[in-house]
Amino acid sequence: MINKAKFVPLIGLAALLLLLPAGGFSAWTWVEGLRWLYLFLIAFLACLVLSPVSVWLAWRIGAVDLPAPRKVHFSPIPRIGGLAVYAAFMLTILRNLQFNVEVWGIMLGGSIIFVLGFMDDWKQLSACSRLFWQVIAALTVTLFGLHLTFLLKLPFGYSLTILLSVIWLVGITNAFNFMDGIDGLASSMGAVCALLFLGLGWRSNQYPLSFLSAALAGSCAGFLLINWHPAKAFLGDSGSTFIGFMLGCLALYGSWATNDPAVAISTPLLVLGIPIFDIIYTTVSRIRNGSVANVKEWLDYAGKDHFHHRLMYLGLKVEHTVGFIVLLNVCLGLGAWTMRRTVTSVGTWLLLAQSIIIMVIVVVLMLLGREFTENKAGKKV
Repeated sequence: MINKAKFVPLIGLAALLLLLPAGGFSAWTWVEGLRWLYLFLIAFLACLVLSPVSVWLAWRIGAVDLPAPRKVHFSPIPRIGGLAVYAAFMLTILRNLQFNVEVWGIMLGGSIIFVLGFMDDWKQLSACSRLFWQVIAALTVTLFGLHLTFLLKLPFGYSLTILLSVIWLVGITNAFNFMDGIDGLASSMGAVCALLFLGLGWRSNQYPLSFLSAALAGSCAGFLLINWHPAKAFLGDSGSTFIGFMLGCLALYGSWATNDPAVAISTPLLVLGIPIFDIIYTTVSRIRNGSVANVKEWLDYAGKDHFHHRLMYLGLKVEHTVGFIVLLNVCLGLGAWTMRRTVTSVGTWLLLAQSIIIMVIVVVLMLLGREFTENKAGKKV
C-alpha cells in the first residue's frame, strides 16, 4: 500500500515552484521581507523529496557505511545523503535568480567539493587527492573575488589574503567533516550556523548572504529528519564537507564590521566556534600524543577523541550530545549577534570574555572525557 504522506513534501514543493501564480506567495514574501522564509521552505521540501532518492542510489551503487570498531552504528547505512543537501541547495539558489560574481564562485567551488566528497564516499579517494581538490575549490572561490579583505593594505597583502582564505575554507571544510561522527550532529550544526548567518545578514541588510544562508539552513533541516538518531542515512563526505565549505564561504561573503576589526574577525569565529575549537583541540592533542605526524595522517586519522565522543564518554546519549553541542554554539552565535549591536568597545570585550569562558567549559569537558576514557581503557584517546 502506498504511503500517501510521502507525497506531501513533493506536493508542497511543486506548489511553491510551479502552481502558485505570479504575484502569489513568492511575491508576498518579497513585499513582507520574508523572502528568506520562502527559500528556506523550498530547500527544506526539496531535501525531503530528494533524500529517499539519495538513499536508493546509495544502495544501488554500494555507497554504504559498514559497521566498524571506531563507529557508533551497528548496521549498514547509506552515506551519500549529501546528494540531497547539495541538490536542494542548488535548486533553491537557481530558483531565487539573485546572482553576482561571488555567488557564482561559491556555487562552482561548492560543486567541486560535493563531487569530490561523492567520489570519496563511493570510491574512497586518497588523503592527498582530497586535500588537492579542496585547495582547488577554495582557490576557485577566491578567484571569483571572495576572500578576506582586512589584510589587503599590508605588504604582499593580496597574496597573504588568498593564502589565509584558502586555509580558512579548507579548515572549515574538514572541521565539519570531522564533526560528522554521530547521528544528526553535522546537519544540526549546519542548520544552526546557517540560521545564525541568516539572522546576522538580514539585520544588516545583506540580503544575498541571507538568501544563501536560508537555502543552506533549509537543506540541512530537511535532511535532519532522516539523519536524526537512529539515522536512516548519513551525510557522508559529500554532505559534511559541502556544508562546511558553504559555511566557510558565508563567513567570507559577509561584511561583519567596517570600523571595528575585533568585531569583524570575531563574528564568524563565534558563529563557527565549536567546529573550529574541535579541529584545533584534536589536532594539537593528536600531534602531542604522536598520533599524527603530517597532513596526510591528519586527514586519514579516525579516532574517537572529538568533542562529541568525549561527551558520550561522560554518559550523554547521542541525542543529548547533539543538543548540548548545538546549545553551546547557539550561545556563541548569540554573542556574535549581540556584539554587532554593542556600541562600546568595553561591551565588545566583555562579550569576547564570555565566549572565552564558554570555550574554557568545553576544554574542561574534553579533559574530563579523556580522563574517564583513560581510566576505563588504560590509555590515552
